[in-house]
Amino acid sequence: MIADVTITEKSFGPKILMTGIKFSVDDGEKVGIIGRNGVGKSTLFGILTGQDTDYTGDIVFKRGSTIVSTAQEHHDIGDTTVLEYILQGVPEYAELKHILHTYPETMGDDMKKIHAYTEALDRFGQKNFYQIEELVIEELKNFQLEGVGERQFATLSGGQKRLIEVVKIMHSDADMALVDEPTNHMDYVAKGQFIDWMHSAREAMLVITHDRDVLREVDRIIELRDGSALSFKGNYDAYLKQNAISTGSAMNEFEMIEKRMVNLKAKIIDYQRLKEKARNPATIQKFKRLEMTSRAELAELDAKERPTFWIDKDSVEDLNYKVAAQYQRFKARNIRLKLQSDESRSKHILVEAKDLALGYGDAPLFEGVNIDLRESEAVELRGRNGAGKTTLIKRLLASAAAPSSHGTASRRASGDARVADVPKDDGATPSGIVSFAGSITLDSHTRIGVYEQEVDTRYFELALGVAIERMYLDRGLTISDTKIRQLLSDYLFNDGDLQVPLSRLSGGQKARFQLIAMLANDPQLLILDEPTNHLDLPSIEELETALVGYTGAILYVSHDNYFRDKIGGDVVQIGVVN
Repeated sequence: MIADVTITEKSFGPKILMTGIKFSVDDGEKVGIIGRNGVGKSTLFGILTGQDTDYTGDIVFKRGSTIVSTAQEHHDIGDTTVLEYILQGVPEYAELKHILHTYPETMGDDMKKIHAYTEALDRFGQKNFYQIEELVIEELKNFQLEGVGERQFATLSGGQKRLIEVVKIMHSDADMALVDEPTNHMDYVAKGQFIDWMHSAREAMLVITHDRDVLREVDRIIELRDGSALSFKGNYDAYLKQNAISTGSAMNEFEMIEKRMVNLKAKIIDYQRLKEKARNPATIQKFKRLEMTSRAELAELDAKERPTFWIDKDSVEDLNYKVAAQYQRFKARNIRLKLQSDESRSKHILVEAKDLALGYGDAPLFEGVNIDLRESEAVELRGRNGAGKTTLIKRLLASAAAPSSHGTASRRASGDARVADVPKDDGATPSGIVSFAGSITLDSHTRIGVYEQEVDTRYFELALGVAIERMYLDRGLTISDTKIRQLLSDYLFNDGDLQVPLSRLSGGQKARFQLIAMLANDPQLLILDEPTNHLDLPSIEELETALVGYTGAILYVSHDNYFRDKIGGDVVQIGVVN
């Protein structure tokens, strides 16, 4: 065993977030940490890394073991280069390199220093540090970060910093790695390489993730639920089966509690009546005592919070009728997406591209792209990060917003495209995008909903309620306080979130705001850029279910194999196939 975790209590003010968290991690074991948004996964990560010490409990790591973690914040980086930052995070490297570089000039006949230098030489070789810079540079290439090794770390984007954190962990050669959402900014090739490394790595891992491709490869899943930690042996598929069984048992227990509470309430009324009818003092005291005992038990049961019950939809279909009926009564609230489901729509073409080539500067990013997307159909844009998927989407949206066509890219017709949030530009080619060949057309009367990774800067510092109102008004849509509160309920926000700035919301909460923004104008075409990032598993499932039943068109980018299998559609390759 390399880690033993006990958190007796973790609170934020009067709110108790965790109680009785207890689990251990064996040497070399790969453990996935999951849980609904807001249950405390990031808080647990902070406790495990030692950044958060305001809790009751004990975190014990095996004596002499090396523990590394991905950093969540980056302060005081200064002009440190990417390569220097990664190597600083490799245990022993900096210390050993310092000895090898400085001792030859100072040790002379000092036997203590000579001995330390000799040991450092041996250790440096054992750790394969002579080749580590070349290996790191090669790994950066694999993650499409070629040439960034000498760049200052502070100049990188948030997504690039996350990838650098993963590269740092992969070369740490530690005994245990704590990794937070490692694949959120990876394409399918980089993610495959990360998963391959997970298989071969000797270190134990605690990985906070909702990426089902990663969870499919772990040895165990720990779910944070209702303030406690539940352990499930095996990978994601095994978790779903075990969760269905354990949730069925938990529902039975909860139903028994409900019945007991009904019974106690009836008994209290009976004891009151019998007490009032009694004339003998001893009898009166007897019924009074029984009434008080029943009230105490009722209060104790009533104080227990209702457990969270969630079973994946495929497992629900396999439940017997009794348990399925229980689940419909007890299942946890989930986001509610309202998408058009009018089967009478015609299947006319909404997006069409013919031999399209786009890029920046002198050379195209891609060429020869053809798209024929009609209502009720889906098209996946597949390609490595940087291949041009986002460029194509920007070009498509610009053609929707442009008052007239420019170059070879054109709109199908004039008129109001009614787009959710289209990048505004003076011409048909935003941000210097050059149309090299071919054409791309969009039905001008199509209402478009766009799911983006980043919240629009116009709303980022606004309170959630104000941001929703402003977003609707910016698009010429009607909105009321009643509708805002309904949206908050549909997307699992509470009244306390109404005044919280978007900048202070969790990643999952920001993702839910992006879903509200995407669906605000009742779109006929959805453009989705990695929509499952930051959503918890029940929310991902709800999104997938809504999209499967959606009769509009879907153009999407996703490196989540489970999501791709659910949504399906034609695959359009952007750039070179790897």
